[in-house]
Amino acid sequence: MLLPTVPADMPRALQLMLAREHTDVAALPRRDFLKLTVAGGFALGVAPLDVHAQGTAPPGLKPQQQPAAFVAIARDGTVTVTVNRLEFGQGVQTALPLILAEELDADWARVRSQLGTNDMAYADPMFGMHLTGGSNSIKHSYTQYRELGARARAMLVSAAAARWQVDAARLRTETGHVIGPGGRRLGYGELADDAMKLPVPEAVVLKDPKQFKLIGKPTTRLDARAKSSGRHDFGIDVRRPGQLTAVVARPPVFGAKLRSVDDTAARAVKGVKAVLRVPLDRGAEGVAVVADGYWPAKTARDALKLEWATDAVEKVDSERLLAQYRELARQPGARHFDADMAPLASAPKRIEAEFTFPYLAHAPMEPLNCTVELGEQGTTLWVGSQMAGLDGMAAARTLGLKPEQVRVNVQSAGGGFGRRAIPTSDYVVEACGIARAAQAAGLKAPVRTVWSREDDIKGGYYRPMHVHRAQVGFDERGRVLAWDHVIVGQSIVAGSPFESMMVKNGVDATAVEGMREPYAVPMRLTVHHPKVNVPVLWWRSVGSTHTAFVMETLIDQIARETKQDPVAYRLAMFGDKHPRHTAALQLAVDKSGYGKRTLPAGRAWGVAVHESFESVVAYVVEASVKDGEPVLHNVTAGVHCNLVINPRTVEAQVQGAALMGLGMCLPGAAITFKDGVVEQSNFGDYRVARITEMPQFAVHTVPSADPPKGMGEPGLPPLAPAFANAIAHLTGKPLRDLPFKLA
Repeated sequence: MLLPTVPADMPRALQLMLAREHTDVAALPRRDFLKLTVAGGFALGVAPLDVHAQGTAPPGLKPQQQPAAFVAIARDGTVTVTVNRLEFGQGVQTALPLILAEELDADWARVRSQLGTNDMAYADPMFGMHLTGGSNSIKHSYTQYRELGARARAMLVSAAAARWQVDAARLRTETGHVIGPGGRRLGYGELADDAMKLPVPEAVVLKDPKQFKLIGKPTTRLDARAKSSGRHDFGIDVRRPGQLTAVVARPPVFGAKLRSVDDTAARAVKGVKAVLRVPLDRGAEGVAVVADGYWPAKTARDALKLEWATDAVEKVDSERLLAQYRELARQPGARHFDADMAPLASAPKRIEAEFTFPYLAHAPMEPLNCTVELGEQGTTLWVGSQMAGLDGMAAARTLGLKPEQVRVNVQSAGGGFGRRAIPTSDYVVEACGIARAAQAAGLKAPVRTVWSREDDIKGGYYRPMHVHRAQVGFDERGRVLAWDHVIVGQSIVAGSPFESMMVKNGVDATAVEGMREPYAVPMRLTVHHPKVNVPVLWWRSVGSTHTAFVMETLIDQIARETKQDPVAYRLAMFGDKHPRHTAALQLAVDKSGYGKRTLPAGRAWGVAVHESFESVVAYVVEASVKDGEPVLHNVTAGVHCNLVINPRTVEAQVQGAALMGLGMCLPGAAITFKDGVVEQSNFGDYRVARITEMPQFAVHTVPSADPPKGMGEPGLPPLAPAFANAIAHLTGKPLRDLPFKLA
C-alpha cells in the first residue's frame, strides 16, 4: 500500500526536505556496509567477496548506480542481490533480483536476495530518499536494477577478457558464465574477485526486451518456500543476545496524559525488569513494561492501575462527526476543479447523491514492532520500515545521536499497507525512547517493542473518514452537463513534511486523486479538511479508496438511467484519448464472457475501471444477494501496467488488493469512536475479508514492452464499485456507503 500519486516536482521537494531535516543524511559508512555484506557471505556458507575493492567509480555515478552495494558473487557462483525496498508481501524481493539477473545473465537457480539498510545507496533513485510506497518499487528501480546488472556483467566480461588476453567483444555471457572463443567458460564465481576491482562502466547497453529470458516469465518467489513453511523471519522474530521485550499501555483517547500510575502489581510479575513512564506520539503519555518476554510484559501491563487525564483532548464521536461532515458537504469548500455549474439547474436528468466512508485500520497480520540495540559507538535498529532513512533520522533525534550513528536493518514485514511509512515515525520513536529509558534504569540490553493486535487496531493512523456529496446533471444520451462535487475529510499530509508539496490552495492532493479522470466531464470540485483528534495516514491506494467508488458508481448509474450498456457507455466516454483504459476494460470484458454468456438466475454483472499509480485495472464481476447479504462470485480482471516483470507477482497483487477492496464492502469494516475511544479492538469486531470470502478470480494483463508501472495498489479501487454496480443492477438501488448497506 502506501503513498499517493505524487506531483512531478516531488522528487526535488523531498530532497530539499531531507536537506533541511539533516545536512548529513543517514548513510551507513562504506566500511560498515562491507561488514554487512561479508556477514551475508558467511551466511550463505561460501567465502565472501570484498565487493568494495573495485576501482574508482566514474564521478557521474551515484551510490544507487554502483554494483558494489547491490551485487555479491560468491566463489561458488551464488549471486546475492540486495533489495532497496521493504518486502512486505508485494514480491519485490524477487522482482528486483529478477530484473538485475536478466541483465547480468545470471543463473536464476543461484540467485538469492537480502534487504538493505538506511545506506544512501538504497534510496529511491528518483526521490533521493528511502521509500517503499506509492507502488514505485519496480517503476522507479526497473532501469536502475537493469543497469546495475549490466554494469556487473560488463565488469565480469572485462575480467575474463584480461585473463584470456582476448578482445572483450568476442565474449558472451550465459547463465552465470562468460563464454569465450573455442567454447572456453569461466563461472562468475571464478571471475568475481578480479571483476569487482575493475572500474565501473558509466554507460552500458541494455537488452532489447525481445531478448529477455527471465523478465515476463512466471517465476516462483525466492521467499515462497520459507514463508509457506513458517521458516521466514519477520521483524517481530528478531532475537538479539540478552534481548528484552517491551509493551506499552497507551491512553484510551488520542493525546491524553497520565494522571496517576499504580504499578505495584505489575512489578510483581515474574520476568518484569522495569515499568517506565514514557512520552508517546502526539503529546500523549504511556507506561512501558519491559520484561524478559512478551507474555510477562503483557501480563504486567494488564495489571497496571492507571488514571488518564482526558479533559484537555477532543473526544471524537462517530455519529456526531458524520453529522458535521454532512453539513459541511452542503457548503462549497476549497476549490480544486472549477467548471460552469449553470447547466445543472436546467439539466433534463439529475442525480443527487451522498456517500459515506468510515475510518479504516491498516490491520497487517504482523503488528508494529521495532528492536533497538544501543551501543557505545552508535545504535542499530531492526524494523520493517517503508522509510528507513527517515526512521533512522527520527531515531537519531530521539537518542541525541548523529544520523550516521544509527543503522537501520530493514526486516521483512507481514503487511503494512502504508502504516510502516509514517512521517512521524511514531512506533520507531516510541521504541527508541523506551530503549533509552530502559538503559537509564540500568538495563543494558537490546529492547524489542511489540504492539499487540489490540494496540494496532486502536493505535491510530487510520484511512480518513470521508463524506462526498454530488449533484450531476445530464441529458437523455448520458452526456454530463454539470457535475458539482464536495469532499469532506481530514488531510493525511497536513502537519507533515509533505504538506508544502502536496497541499495546494487548501486541497490535499491525496483526497482528490482519482476524481474526474478519465471522464472529461465539467466538474466543480471543492474540499473541506476539518481538523479532528484522530491520527490519519495513507491506506492502500490512498484517495482512490473512496474516489473510485464515487466515480464508478455514478458513471454506472448514469448509464442505467439512460438505458445504455455500462461497458459501451464507458468506452464511448474514453474515446481515443484513453487507450490503456480501453484495452484493460475490453480485455476484462472479453475474458469474462460479458454480454455473451447467460448468468445463473439471481446474478448480475458489475463493471468498474480505474487508474491509480499509473496502472489501469478493470473488473467485470458476477454477484448476487443471498439472505439480504451481497455475495461476490466471480471476478475477471483486465490489467494494463505496461511491461509485466513477473506475471505471478501481478496476479498475486491484484488478487490481494481486490480481497482488501472486498473487505471494505463487508459489514463491520469500520473504525468507530464513542467518547473519544475506538470501539473496535481485534478481528472479532473489526471486519477484514477472509480467504473463504474470496471469489473465483482470473487476472489478465495487456501485453506491453513499455517500462513497468506500479501494481501494489491499483487492484484495490475498482473492486468495491464493480461489486456495488452488480448489486444495484439486481436491486435497482445504488449503493452509497462503504461498508454496504442494503437495507
